[in-house]
Amino acid sequence: MAHIRPFVGIHFNKQLFPDISDLIAPPYDVLDEASKAALQSKHPNNIVSIDLPHLPPKSVGPDATYEEANQTFQRWLAEGTLTRDRRPATYAYAQTFQHGPRTIHRHGMICLVRLSPFGAGEVVPHEKTYDAPIEDRLKLMRATGLQLSPIFGLFSDPRNEVTSLLFKNLAKPDLTATLDGVQNDLWSVIDADIENPIIDLLKHKPIYIADGHHRYTTALQYQKELEAQNGGPLPPNHPANYCMFVLVSMQDPGLLILPTHRLIGGLSDFSPAAFKASLLDNFDMTETLIRPDQLLAFADTLEKGDTATFGLYDGKSRKAYTLHLKNPQLLTSLSPDKSESWQRLDVAILQRYLLDEILQPHFAGGKELVKGYTADPSTIARDVDGSKFQIALLLKSTPLHALEDLSKHNEVMPQKSTYFFPKLATGMVFNPLR
Repeated sequence: MAHIRPFVGIHFNKQLFPDISDLIAPPYDVLDEASKAALQSKHPNNIVSIDLPHLPPKSVGPDATYEEANQTFQRWLAEGTLTRDRRPATYAYAQTFQHGPRTIHRHGMICLVRLSPFGAGEVVPHEKTYDAPIEDRLKLMRATGLQLSPIFGLFSDPRNEVTSLLFKNLAKPDLTATLDGVQNDLWSVIDADIENPIIDLLKHKPIYIADGHHRYTTALQYQKELEAQNGGPLPPNHPANYCMFVLVSMQDPGLLILPTHRLIGGLSDFSPAAFKASLLDNFDMTETLIRPDQLLAFADTLEKGDTATFGLYDGKSRKAYTLHLKNPQLLTSLSPDKSESWQRLDVAILQRYLLDEILQPHFAGGKELVKGYTADPSTIARDVDGSKFQIALLLKSTPLHALEDLSKHNEVMPQKSTYFFPKLATGMVFNPLR
């Protein structure tokens, strides 16, 4: 099961920056040229200059861009903008944010987790990965010798033992920052009486990746490269055998999963009536009498409804519809190699049937659909205007237990199946690999 350990982190110098709000960034893969420039305009030392050296994100850039990122890192370290801790630590990490009327606190632990191949049972994935994002992150890791962004991992802790141990008696945070309305606080914990019990508790538990599949796969690839150079396995405590995680209990009250709604374009001759007819005996489809500005409330209604209930928004008519699955065995014949747990997932039904069997062959001429994603239903009417996207498919959030259910069958979900809100900040602490 999971093997964790503290590490000697690198972070922004709290003596120079008592508040690092202008220095941190969202995960690189949600940024574009405009948002990168906005972050750099806040402060010349914003971490985005290192973490996103090449645009667009998830594409592979020239070697020079990654080397420039390393030169920037080395300069910041030499001039004291960044500082290296003197002793290994486990880092308590809390995020405080608003969701609707509620103030929510999510508690996590930043530590190293020993790498294990997918399928070995120690670290469990739930989404597919693709080559280009991995090669981009690998080139950055080679150049800088750093892991800049933590993987978001989950573990089961019904009695809240780990979080209680880590966060007891903490005073003022060592580092604090506010990004996009989310307060991020970090404490350095150097106490064997806390660290050792946590290590013992977690060694009996698997870690489920919530976010960061490409970055974890990058770490595995980096480890393999060094092993090839070494002519065999690396020494047990070699930094490349470990990967930086933020670990959050599955029972943490601040763990919030939002659905990722699909925006679809590339359609021809689409109409709600034709779409309804194509669903045959598998779905009931009824018009929902709401205005476009009520899609947020519509999505909330779906969230409280039955499993396999979807929403459809048609940008041309500006009307919304509700789809109810009538055939719960729908994917039994379409994906017979998958487990029943996978076949019953809303995201699987949406991808394998509504997209693959209906929209792409019947309304896109078999061509690849144009796809977009959003966790914010209030933006759907604006984005689905017939230019790039013609319709949106809304769905419920994926239940947390699905990660555990699929792990028993070594299965992964379709891409963009979960959206853990908020995202982890990049820039709170970095893991040196050399």
